[in-house]
Amino acid sequence: MISQTEYLKVIRPLLPAAAFKPNANKLFILAINLLILGLGWTIARDLDRWDLGWLWLYLPLSLIMGNSIVICLFAAHDMMHGSTVEQPRWRYVLSFLALALLWMPPTLWKSVHNHKHHTETNAIGDPDRMYLVGQNDTWGKWIQNLFVPSSGVNYALLVLGMATSWVVHTFRHITSILLFNRDDVDYVPAPVVVSPRKRQTIAIELVAISLIHLGILAYLKFSIIAILLAYILPLGLGYAGVMFYIYTNHFLCPMTDVNDPLVNSVSLRMPKIFDLLHFNFSYHTEHHLFPSINSDYYPLVQELLQAHYPDSYNLIPVGEAWRLLMATPRHYRDETTLTDKLDRESVICPFAVSVKELV
Repeated sequence: MISQTEYLKVIRPLLPAAAFKPNANKLFILAINLLILGLGWTIARDLDRWDLGWLWLYLPLSLIMGNSIVICLFAAHDMMHGSTVEQPRWRYVLSFLALALLWMPPTLWKSVHNHKHHTETNAIGDPDRMYLVGQNDTWGKWIQNLFVPSSGVNYALLVLGMATSWVVHTFRHITSILLFNRDDVDYVPAPVVVSPRKRQTIAIELVAISLIHLGILAYLKFSIIAILLAYILPLGLGYAGVMFYIYTNHFLCPMTDVNDPLVNSVSLRMPKIFDLLHFNFSYHTEHHLFPSINSDYYPLVQELLQAHYPDSYNLIPVGEAWRLLMATPRHYRDETTLTDKLDRESVICPFAVSVKELV
C-alpha cells in the first residue's frame, strides 16, 4: 500500500494553483437551498386547509426539500475542510446553519470527520467504519445489523434504516462524547475523545440546534400534516441521500493500517446532474487525497489518478456499488474479510484485491 503523502508528491505538482483557492461561489447554492426549505415550510403552514385529496401535490416539494438537506450537508462538509470560506468565523457560522438541519454540531463534525475519519480512514480507529464481528454486541452494532444495506437485511427495515441511520450515527457520537468521553465506549465502532472545552461547545451547539428545530416546528404551527410532509419526510429523504453516499464511500473497502485512499475509498460514476448538485461528492477517493481543494477540480484529480495509478484506483458505477452492498455482509472479520453478525459468512471485500497486490 501507499500512504496519502506519497500520492500527493506525484499528483499535487500537476494541479493548478486555482484548485487550492477557496470557492465562495458555492455559498450561493447553499443560500438557494436554504430559501427552498424556507419556502417549503411557508407553504406547509397552510396544509391543514388543503383537501386531503390534494396533499399529494406537496410531495414533489418534499423531495426537492430532501435534496436541499443533502446539499446543506455537502456544502458544510466543504466549508469545514476550508475549500469554500477562508475566514474561520464565517466558516463556523455558515457551517452551523447548514449542519443544524442534520442535528450535527459543527465541533462534533470536525472532531469525528476531519480529525479522525480523514486521518484513520477504515482503520481500527475510524469512527465511521463498520463494526468488527468480535466487538461487543451493543445497541449500536445491533442497529447496523438490522438497518444497513447487506446480504441479510430485511428490505422494509432497510427503507426505515436509510431514513434514520444518519440520526443513529449522530446520536451515537453525541452521547459517546457528552455522556462518557472515554476511549472505552463500545457502542460506537471507534470512540472519539475530545477536550473538555470542545465537549462543552458540542453541548451548547446541540442546545442551539434543538431550538432551531423547535422553531421550525413552531413555524409549522405544530400541525401534524405539515410536520409529516414538510419536516419528517424531507429530513428522512435527505438523510437517506446522505447515507447512500456514506455507505458506498468505504463499506466495500478493506480495513487498512496505512491511510491509502486508493484502497480504503471508492469513487462513483454518477449521473452528472447529481455531481453538479452535490459538489462532486461522488469523487470520494479524490476528496480523501485532497480534502481542502475546490471540488470542481476533482474530475481533474480523477484523470491524473487514472493515468498514474490505473490498477489500484477504485471507480465503479453507482448501480454496481449498491448491488455489491446488497450482496455482501456488513461486519469485518479481519482486514479483508466481511461476515455477518453471527460470523457465518466469509466474503472477501470487493476491493480487497488492491491490498493483496500491494502488500
